[in-house]
Amino acid sequence: MNKLWLLLWLSILACSSQASVESVQAQLKQKYPNLRIDNIQQTEMSGIYSASLDNQIVYIGENAEYILVGSMLRLKDQRNLTKDLVMKQQHIDWKKLPLQDAIKTVKGNGRRQIAVFSDPNCPYCKQLENQLNQLTNVTIYTFIYPIRNQSIQASKQIWCQPNPAFAWHNLIQKGIVPQTIAACPNPIERNLQLGQKLGVEGTPTLFFSNGFKAVGMQTAPQIEALWKEFGM
Repeated sequence: MNKLWLLLWLSILACSSQASVESVQAQLKQKYPNLRIDNIQQTEMSGIYSASLDNQIVYIGENAEYILVGSMLRLKDQRNLTKDLVMKQQHIDWKKLPLQDAIKTVKGNGRRQIAVFSDPNCPYCKQLENQLNQLTNVTIYTFIYPIRNQSIQASKQIWCQPNPAFAWHNLIQKGIVPQTIAACPNPIERNLQLGQKLGVEGTPTLFFSNGFKAVGMQTAPQIEALWKEFGM
């Protein structure tokens, strides 16, 4: 397998010539018009470009004939450049999040912060909620994000309850539907627009206070491990 990878890299480099992001894009469009590849960028390695394909980092030769999936490591300091690229592409500006549109839950001293986009009818969101309950010293901002049509009305009703946080936890953890009350101004439509802007395509999706995005159900140990890695 290692020999195969080496041969692929050498074949890409052998075809290297003067190129640019624009020329690689043009070749891809001409040769493979149905292949959606985004975020094409030059890398530190001559003749190799990074890109996004199906939400993962891939590498393309400048002749647009080969794609490789894996990590690019810089030998002089053993830095994982692919990991850096993932962090950069999935990074948001935490300070720009409209936290007033989220349900706020404080546990312990609330020092660590995390934002969660969650649909009340999402089974993985319910599993995540159980994991979030195991965390300590955290402030959780829950953006109700009803990507399922049947979730929209319940989401609005949750926000209009006297205690939205209590209503949310009753619904997501116990399946207790909120009491029907008069409609009130709510952020549900804004949350849907915000999620689309941030590239939230499914629930649950988590954002850490350093801007890192994590997609899918995360266990409490996984979240703790990420906090440790981020120095939080």
